[in-house]
Amino acid sequence: MEIIFESGNINYIKPSVDLVPEYIEMVNDIENVARFIGDRREPYTKEEERSYIQDKLDNNAVMFSMLEKETGRFIGNIEFFNRDNGSAEWGIVITASMQNKGYGKEALRRSVEYGFNDLGLIRICLIVFADNPRAIHVYEQCGFKEYDRNGVDVFMEILKEV
Repeated sequence: MEIIFESGNINYIKPSVDLVPEYIEMVNDIENVARFIGDRREPYTKEEERSYIQDKLDNNAVMFSMLEKETGRFIGNIEFFNRDNGSAEWGIVITASMQNKGYGKEALRRSVEYGFNDLGLIRICLIVFADNPRAIHVYEQCGFKEYDRNGVDVFMEILKEV
């Protein structure tokens, strides 16, 4: 697996069908993971996940799996999507066993740098559930500012400094 970029404790690689068992464990963990990334509560099958990953690969999605440098353990995924006119939406998901270790903040900071410097973005936005104050706090610590909200979501962005 080729390392595309890295940060202090994380190697970022293209998603891989070899990691489908790890992806399945992550996205099917309703309590610790899935409830923060969408509305689906039915478990994904290996075939559904394999198809999802293959589609990302076939369409050259700007998605990366994160591996812990020291152990090679799977941490989670990040993605830049809805890219348009120098702007992209960013998302992250971290498997339960790797949460609360600082990887989210490290990945966010490095992702912002990658988005601005390597992808040529001038704006990175994200949507976070309003009832996820821990994530909102991390996003604010990394320079994201709230620009809108509704009863469910908080919309945040960071702009490239010129």
